[in-house]
Amino acid sequence: MDIFIKNLKEQFQSPLPGKDAQYEMATAFRYNLTSPPENASKAAVMALFYQKNNIPHFCLIQRVSTNIQDRHSGQISFPGGKFEIDDKNLKHTAIRETYEEIGIAPDDIHVVGKLTELYIPVSNFLVFPYLGYTNTSPKFLLQESEVENIIEVPFQLIQEKSTRQLIDLKISGNITLKKVPYFNVYGKVVWGATAMILNELVHLVKGID
Repeated sequence: MDIFIKNLKEQFQSPLPGKDAQYEMATAFRYNLTSPPENASKAAVMALFYQKNNIPHFCLIQRVSTNIQDRHSGQISFPGGKFEIDDKNLKHTAIRETYEEIGIAPDDIHVVGKLTELYIPVSNFLVFPYLGYTNTSPKFLLQESEVENIIEVPFQLIQEKSTRQLIDLKISGNITLKKVPYFNVYGKVVWGATAMILNELVHLVKGID
């Protein structure tokens, strides 16, 4: 894990893989998007690494699906949320939300760097993904109003080509997206912004053991 994090820090000294890597896991409509509008809300998420069974893992959350106003309810995502006026900056947002949603203390989170920001048109959020790690063995405490479940993912699973698949995805009563790229994580469909962020991360750490 120490070597993995050391090499990861070194990768952040080079240009990021960026939107080209993200768009490999994007639905077709995203290619026609322009820059985010000025009124886009800002949010931050955290890809948090830790060691489990001597293998680098990170965690995803499955959001509760009871809030009909939440465009992302029930989906798989990173811990994170909206920038609040009391937040010092977006890195603080990512750390705060990680603590609130899955119970990892801010002092235990070490931020390595920030990946490429990503605009989500359906919710009008401009998302800033941060990458961090914890040296402690996580003791997850779920925010029950927001988080239904935690999925612990060995990073090597995301690197496997067989994990990348396509699916016809029904997103509302009469709308189905065809051939949506996604990561199959233990039978869970990880798609959209989360998959795009993950793919940039995969490109970033290529060659790291």
